[in-house]
Amino acid sequence: MSIFSKIMDAISFKGTRPTQTGQHHDAPAQAAPVPSAAGAAPQAAPAPAVPPATAAPVLQDVDVEAQLAQLAQGKNLNWQSSIVDLMKLVGIDSSLDNRKELARELGYTGALDGSAEMNIWLHKATMRKLAENGGKVPASMTD
Repeated sequence: MSIFSKIMDAISFKGTRPTQTGQHHDAPAQAAPVPSAAGAAPQAAPAPAVPPATAAPVLQDVDVEAQLAQLAQGKNLNWQSSIVDLMKLVGIDSSLDNRKELARELGYTGALDGSAEMNIWLHKATMRKLAENGGKVPASMTD
């Protein structure tokens, strides 16, 4: 499971991530064959108008800030702007290796050196990606 997927799961996005086939974990199974009249061989149910792999995802709205604030109660973490603290908050090892992996997942093109520049970019990119996946994220965390 990718680092970003682990972050999503920790913020209650479970079941909303697309699988590698493009279907969501909570997507219904394929329809069963529909019997035809007069005992003829069953026919397959009509195909959906848009194939599942290309259908726009229907994601639940997740209030990312509220979920994280709840997780942060009683903890002294600056998760609102620090990728290291955000990862710690959701129970993910914030090592440089994991931040490098997250950077690659999110398309970071700079040096994978753990610099302030990389970490600030990672936090903002993570928040933008959460918003793209149905999360409600304040603009101050994505700009």
